[in-house]
Amino acid sequence: MESCDLGSRLHGPVWQRRPSPAARRGVIVNIIHSVQGYHSKTIHFLNVAFDSSGDSLLAGDHQGNMYVFDLNGNRFNLVQRTMQPSTALAFNLRRKTEFLVALADYSIKCFDTETKELVSWMRGHDSSVSSISVHGSGRYAITTSTDTAQLWDLDTFQRQRKLNVRQSVGIQKVFFLPLSNTILSCFKDNSVFAWEFDTLHCKYRLPTPVEGSVLVYKVFAVTRDGRIFVAGGKSNNLHLWCLESKQLIRIIQMPAKVRAVRHLEFLPDSFDGGSNQILGVLSQDNIMRFINIETCKLLFDIGSHEEGISTATLSPNGRYIAAVMENGSLNLYSVQALTQEGNKPPPPVFRVVEDKSKGTSEANKLRMRVTSGRSERPWKPKESKIQTRLLKLQGNTSLENKENELPGGLNKKRLQALLKGFGEYPAKYRMFVWRSLLQLPENHLAFSRLIDKGTHSAFVNIQNEYPIKSRKLLRVLRRTLSALAHWSDIFAETPYIPLLAFPFVKLFQNNQLICFEVVATVVVNFCQHWFEYFPNPPVNVLSMMENILAHHDKELLQHLMKYNVTSQVYAWPLLETLFSEVLTREEWLKVFDNIFSNHPSYFLMIVVAYVICSRAPLLHCNQTADFEYFFHRRNNLDINIVIKEAYHLMEATPLDIHPQRVLDDFIPLTKGQYPVFNKYPKVITDYQTQEWERIRQDEIEYLRERQLAHELEAKAQERKAEDEAWYRKQELLREAEEQRRKVLLEEEEKLVEQRQRLAAMKREMKIKELQFLDASRRRLLKYQQDQRQMELRRLDDDIARKASMREQETAATVEDVEVQRMELESQRQLFEQHLIKDQEAVTKEMKEEVDTHRRKVDLEDHLVQRLMEIDREEKQKAQTWEEVIQTKSQLEEEQKAAAAADEHRKQFLEDKMNYALQLAEKLQNEDDYFERLRALKARCTERRADLHQVPRTANICLNELSASASSSHLSLDSRGDVLAWQELMAGVRQLRQELIARAATRRPPPRFQDTTWAP
Repeated sequence: MESCDLGSRLHGPVWQRRPSPAARRGVIVNIIHSVQGYHSKTIHFLNVAFDSSGDSLLAGDHQGNMYVFDLNGNRFNLVQRTMQPSTALAFNLRRKTEFLVALADYSIKCFDTETKELVSWMRGHDSSVSSISVHGSGRYAITTSTDTAQLWDLDTFQRQRKLNVRQSVGIQKVFFLPLSNTILSCFKDNSVFAWEFDTLHCKYRLPTPVEGSVLVYKVFAVTRDGRIFVAGGKSNNLHLWCLESKQLIRIIQMPAKVRAVRHLEFLPDSFDGGSNQILGVLSQDNIMRFINIETCKLLFDIGSHEEGISTATLSPNGRYIAAVMENGSLNLYSVQALTQEGNKPPPPVFRVVEDKSKGTSEANKLRMRVTSGRSERPWKPKESKIQTRLLKLQGNTSLENKENELPGGLNKKRLQALLKGFGEYPAKYRMFVWRSLLQLPENHLAFSRLIDKGTHSAFVNIQNEYPIKSRKLLRVLRRTLSALAHWSDIFAETPYIPLLAFPFVKLFQNNQLICFEVVATVVVNFCQHWFEYFPNPPVNVLSMMENILAHHDKELLQHLMKYNVTSQVYAWPLLETLFSEVLTREEWLKVFDNIFSNHPSYFLMIVVAYVICSRAPLLHCNQTADFEYFFHRRNNLDINIVIKEAYHLMEATPLDIHPQRVLDDFIPLTKGQYPVFNKYPKVITDYQTQEWERIRQDEIEYLRERQLAHELEAKAQERKAEDEAWYRKQELLREAEEQRRKVLLEEEEKLVEQRQRLAAMKREMKIKELQFLDASRRRLLKYQQDQRQMELRRLDDDIARKASMREQETAATVEDVEVQRMELESQRQLFEQHLIKDQEAVTKEMKEEVDTHRRKVDLEDHLVQRLMEIDREEKQKAQTWEEVIQTKSQLEEEQKAAAAADEHRKQFLEDKMNYALQLAEKLQNEDDYFERLRALKARCTERRADLHQVPRTANICLNELSASASSSHLSLDSRGDVLAWQELMAGVRQLRQELIARAATRRPPPRFQDTTWAP
């Protein structure tokens, strides 16, 4: 068994090589999702859903990971992470890449598998959503929870309606019936209502189940045609309802080991026309059993006690079963491998003979028991005794009877007897009978390989030759014909193969495999020797029919030959269309019931019978067109008479001309692989293929050239249209120009008139403006005069105010000057006092120095005398000289000391003079009134004159000079006072020199006595 571990991969292959599903009970692949780490574990899958095609599978696990498995492409992709478990899935929406997922938070989300984006988020449920049902159009969805069901529009993702119920009556399930506009709602009280989708009006309600029933409905299933409704629950009984008659038609009892049913689902099989016969029943033991609801036969089962099934779903095409196992893995089963046992002829069956006693209830009459390989009907009740009889095949059964045994437990002889008795098979079982008669192998893999080759090039544009309104029917026809062409090249070259296959395509359009195999069986058995004269009609076959007609109705044949009507006119149209042009649907089905039940030669006989039964109208035709018209339209002919005539021809035709002598017996298609079909002239086919290829290349070249010619023509037409448009545009422009010229002239005339009126208005406005300006000018002049007068008055007031302020300031300044003068006078007196004190101190110092000098002189004299005396006594001459030298040096030192004292006095006087001058300059800067300064200057001049007259004594006052100097310095602001100031400063310097000289004279230099030198 192939196994696939998704692990942490986002995408990858599902299987490494194509597995063999028959290897282990039909399992194609086992898919698990394990997580490797510190604690390795397996993530359980919860839900699965197939798309509408049945070739893609959507699965959700416990962590919210959504995987899409492409079963044809052998790929899987992680399309979404919802981060929470899912409770229901739906993958059959109108937009094929979108899917719905119901989550544990009671919300429903729509995602896109290609973009992996959130499309919509729908809320409204207050409990977990258990199921999602999508309408056949894919535009609407119903979500069901225990308390409500809601209808959603999947185009706008808006809620349309909401179904509320009482809390005591919960909802089991609400879903759409397939291929209809009916909604079925199932409640916990076993009530089932049907609602009209458009109006949501109640259509009907199913009656209460039979008396004594304790079955509580839990799970439900409906056939594809919407006729049979099955319900199950906590019991081993299943109730089958007919929704057309609203009646309980059957109660199926499952085996005793089944105590409860958890899930129900029909296995799709298109050959039965939607009336599904196989039902899958998942019970409490985790085993899903598939039974036939007609025969109540157990066909096969999946799962076991060791590997139990949690939930399962079936693909719409009936090819796969996806089952979520109890261990969390996902198993994919092949229906073909599981049904191989069911395709074998069944063993002898046991039948139960019922004793119709009066006490038998109607419920017991409806009850059937499911057995493995047998069917009991009806099941015996406890009150009545039932006798059983085993039907065994007799030991001397002939080989012919064995050959008449057909699949499905049918017998060809019995079917022929039934057909002769009723003229046709029951419509309900016709497809099943045909399948058994033709012994179709149902080679799914071989057919899939033919389909995978794609559309054959011969049928790409078949819609041009056969415009079919239904797109689905056209698609199925194209696929069937392409499969036939891939099977054998002759069918790609056969022009009438679409006509031959179309009736079966229309009949089996829901199951392409059955359609292909029926057509292939018809071609192999009922179209023998048709292709030996290809591409011409089968002359040999037509000759056989002409011989039969000549033998049974020579007159009619001669009439046809009289008007050159050959078998290609009266027989070949019926053969190549399989009577589909001349018969209705019911007649055609009845005819082919007989054709499939007899030897292939019966097909030719029924063509001859149709011609013979039409002899009356044919004998009245005398033109070839009338004959051709007759065999290409429906005619007023009883088909039952034709069928009886065909049987008469089969019996009355001699063996030498009987088609049975030439045609082989019926040979079914082989299982596993289809047989090789090469009964045709391959040279002609190859030649035709080459010719078709050459014609196709020529056609491609022709189409290319035609496309080029069309492009050139289109360009020429475009250029021509552009030229015409340009000329029209120029003409329109010229007309527009002329019209605009006229309009311009009119506008110019109007403009001249307007200009004249405007000039007159301007003149008037100018005059008015001049008048207004004159008045304004006069008013302005008056206003200016008034303003000037006001300014003059304001200036006079300002002058008077300034004059008074100037007088007040002058008076205040004079007072300030007087105060300053008084301060200067006090300062001068103070300076004079300090100067007198300094002079007295200097005089005193000088007197002390003179006295000291005198005492020193006296002492020196005394010393000199004493020395002289001593010198006279001892060394008069030598000692006297030394004393003189010492005395001289002492005198020089005294002179130096006197000179230093003079320098000190000079420096002191200069400092005092500089301080007086600085004070005078400060006073000059603070006083700005020139009149006062002139007076001070005059006074200074007078004082300077007085100073020149004063005798030069030692007691002269320097402060007065300083005051006069400072007073004269205050008059420097004018140019005339500069010379006077210079003269004043020269006088001060001269006075300073005189004072220095006088100070020097006051301290005369020391005088020494004359010294005499002794010889």
